[in-house]
Amino acid sequence: MNRSDIDTGIVGRTAPYSDAVMLDDRHRWLVTSGTAGFDGGELADDFTAQAECAWRNTIAALEQGGMTTGDIVRVTHYLVRPADLPGYREICRRILGRARPTSMLMFVASLPNPKMLIEITVEAARPLVACALGREFAEREQTSWF
Repeated sequence: MNRSDIDTGIVGRTAPYSDAVMLDDRHRWLVTSGTAGFDGGELADDFTAQAECAWRNTIAALEQGGMTTGDIVRVTHYLVRPADLPGYREICRRILGRARPTSMLMFVASLPNPKMLIEITVEAARPLVACALGREFAEREQTSWF
C-alpha cells in the first residue's frame, strides 16, 4: 500500500494514532456517517457498551466495503462526558490494534439522541489493486466480501 504514516512526535506520545497519513490517488475510499452504539435499535445506558457497539457498527461498515481497521485513515470521536476518556482510550487501543489512523476527539454538550454518549466517524482507504485482488479472491472462493 502506498501509505505513509507521518510522525511529527506530537500525537504518538498521548495515543496510538498518526500525526498525519499520506496516500497516493489510487485508492477506494469509504466514509461513514456518524455511528453510534445502537444495537438492534437499542442504546445501552453505559458508556463502555455504547462505545464497543459503535465500533462494532463501524467495523461492520468497513467489512461491507471490503476493508478492515488497518484501512482507517481518520477517526473523529465525539464524546459527551470527559470522564469516559480513559476507558475509551483502552477500547480504541484494543480495537485498532496496530492501526495508526489520524484522530480528532472532541467533547460535545449533546448528541442527536439524549441517551447517546458517543458517536464515531471514520474515513478509510484501500488501494484499488487490493480491492480488485479481494474481489478476485472472493469470486474464486465463492465468498462475499463486497
